[in-house]
Amino acid sequence: MIVTYNWIKEFVDCELPPAELSHLLTMLGLEVERMETTGGGMDDVVVAQVVERNQHPNADKLSLCKVDNGKELLSIVCGAQNFKAGDKVALAQIGATLPGDFKIKRSKIRGEESFGMLCSEKELALAEESAGIMILPEDAVIGTPLFDALGLKDTIFEIGLTPNRADCLSVVGVAREVAAKLGKKVHNPGHEVIENGAPIDTIAQVSIHAPDLCPRYTARHITGCTLAPSPAWLTDRLRAAGIRSINNIVDVTNYVLLEYGHPLHAFDFKLLAGGKIIVAAAGEGEKFHTLDGQERELNSSDLTIRDGEKAVALAGIMGGGNSEIGEGTTEVLLESAYFNPSAVRKTSKRLGIHTESSHRFERGTDVAGLVRALDRAAQLIADLSGGTVAKGMIDVYPQEIQPRVITARVSRINQVSGLSLTSAEVKDLFERLEFEVSEQEPGVFRVKVPLFRVDIEREIDLVEEVVRLNGFEKVEATLPRASVFSDLPSDELRLTMRLKDLLVSQGLSEVINYSFVAPSSCDKILLPEEDFRTKGVKLLNPISDELSVMRTTLLPGLLETAVKNISFRTLNLRIFEMRRVYLPAEGKEQPEEPLYLGALLTGNRELEGWNQAKGQVDFFDVKGIVETILDELNVPGVSYTADELDPYFHPGKACRVLAGRKELGSFGELHPSVQENYGIAAPLYYLELNFAALLHARKPQGTAQVPSRFPSTFRDIAMLLPLEISAAEVTACVNGVKAAELEGVEVFDLYTGGNIPQGQKSLAIRVRYGSKERTLTDDEVTRLHQRVIDALTKKLNVSFR
Repeated sequence: MIVTYNWIKEFVDCELPPAELSHLLTMLGLEVERMETTGGGMDDVVVAQVVERNQHPNADKLSLCKVDNGKELLSIVCGAQNFKAGDKVALAQIGATLPGDFKIKRSKIRGEESFGMLCSEKELALAEESAGIMILPEDAVIGTPLFDALGLKDTIFEIGLTPNRADCLSVVGVAREVAAKLGKKVHNPGHEVIENGAPIDTIAQVSIHAPDLCPRYTARHITGCTLAPSPAWLTDRLRAAGIRSINNIVDVTNYVLLEYGHPLHAFDFKLLAGGKIIVAAAGEGEKFHTLDGQERELNSSDLTIRDGEKAVALAGIMGGGNSEIGEGTTEVLLESAYFNPSAVRKTSKRLGIHTESSHRFERGTDVAGLVRALDRAAQLIADLSGGTVAKGMIDVYPQEIQPRVITARVSRINQVSGLSLTSAEVKDLFERLEFEVSEQEPGVFRVKVPLFRVDIEREIDLVEEVVRLNGFEKVEATLPRASVFSDLPSDELRLTMRLKDLLVSQGLSEVINYSFVAPSSCDKILLPEEDFRTKGVKLLNPISDELSVMRTTLLPGLLETAVKNISFRTLNLRIFEMRRVYLPAEGKEQPEEPLYLGALLTGNRELEGWNQAKGQVDFFDVKGIVETILDELNVPGVSYTADELDPYFHPGKACRVLAGRKELGSFGELHPSVQENYGIAAPLYYLELNFAALLHARKPQGTAQVPSRFPSTFRDIAMLLPLEISAAEVTACVNGVKAAELEGVEVFDLYTGGNIPQGQKSLAIRVRYGSKERTLTDDEVTRLHQRVIDALTKKLNVSFR
């Protein structure tokens, strides 16, 4: 927000110099980010009078002038043609520095010496263009610094406002803060409107079809207007605030916007069909041309201002090219309305339009002050354009908005701030902020917050206001009191860190993805519509449509990460994520949030190199990682089954992991259709484990066992068995032989094809035997081994090779 020192002083009696006022504003929470003095360092540009103007003897288009600066007559060479002897002009004397770091020096032009320069508005940065030198009023005092003589010397404050302080997006708002701090009153300009026109209800009609989005709409009508350039005082104010002058009517709306902080809009009334204004939602897909010449496609959530036939403005954002003020405008309908901040923000963000108007409506304007702004602008337009204001105004206000009433306790204010304010002091501070205050009981106030303070919602906000206005510097600086304690990490946290470290040691890299995914992600990983994971929680205010649903599985995020890395030619990936998913719970408002571990592998098993074996990661690499995790957590009774797999797995190349009958997760190769949906050609291997299930299945680590002092031995068994009998069933059968001397069994060979009968496979296992008490004899091992063979024959009906 940009305000000027002189403009503030028009509203509040303030004798503080600019530097002190800047400090005061900053300490009030209105941080002054930049302070610039207009006309500063330009006192060598003075009012002067042309005494003589003669033709330059050596140049047809130059004049040789005698100019009086109040001290002496100076010889000046000038190329402008728009002045005569007797005119008062702006003289830049030798030593002056003009905008653009242009320094004035004594010079010789076509053989004649020049002791300065007669300046134009453009050269003094007072206008973008100028046709000649600056001709000053006749009453300007010769020798006076130009910016002092014209009242243009001022200080510009650029204030960095926090989004909640919408009330200070105006000169009046800033002046109100200064007045409150200094204990003075704000001087508002008069708002008496001279109404000499016909009754407005015979000219125009306004109706609101969306009162929730536009609670109040007011309008005035001015006729007989003449479009013209704005006077200097108006253009100077706008230029200081960084706004370009357009014409006297549009400039007034911008001026009042800066002055009161309430956006206005002027329509060319003759372009409004039927003389009607209708506030209503746009049609779905409706096309609309805004003032910037762009065609916008609207939807039903966009609020528009319409006439009897079409949209003529985007409410609170920008007007339309079909009703703008332009050449030939003689009748103006002036709008001053209040629009729902959320609705304006949503449309502004969706269409990518940010204007001074939307900036204020998004943050909240003063619904009670819009009539004051309307009256001020209507009279200024009438004065500057020669127009006539119609009798009365239109004010459509279906449901009056009431100010908030908040209870404030002096004890609470002192407790939070560390101050020792009395009830009288607190009441005085509230009243200086224009709050209505009544004491309900000693030390307890009923505070009615004015509607221009949209940021005050709770008692703690009132506490802040008291501390702010009383002075932050009066709050004693103390060190916070805190207790030092040691808190051991939970079992879950310790195991989480162990698992992450374990995976990193296995060559995986941790990634962290958004907890949000696209609504289409479930379709891309082939989850059927009836799967409960497709019913993810939808966000009310998502970052984007592609991140609008809470994830129910880690897979989509890992796949998106893989796609991005592969697009940068990182083809060998071993990544994992250990985060929560959000599963809808039937009968509950909030979803369940279990912690899951997900990992994705693709590409080469080893880094490329002359001494590295070449090979792609496969199912058994992922299985190895799973087994390492289960060993680390000491999970007993683990088995694997290939039934009831998730649809995103490749049939026959994936399995579920069980601990007893409890499912821990699943892993395997992803379905080719999933790879195709994400545009990935190489095979992808995925594992997903439920961390809570892992915790529940793990057993405490046992004590270390002393190895046997006696040698063990082993016997191999080669057998033929049907393809549907898994190796796990074979090892389970062997381990089912109750014998203390049976130390373990492992599969070391699998073969199909060749001379193996169709529908069968050859499996070879190694059974290890030993005792901690003695060395087993060959006969003892033979008897034990026979029990194993009998068990395999009886339970699995295998044949031995």
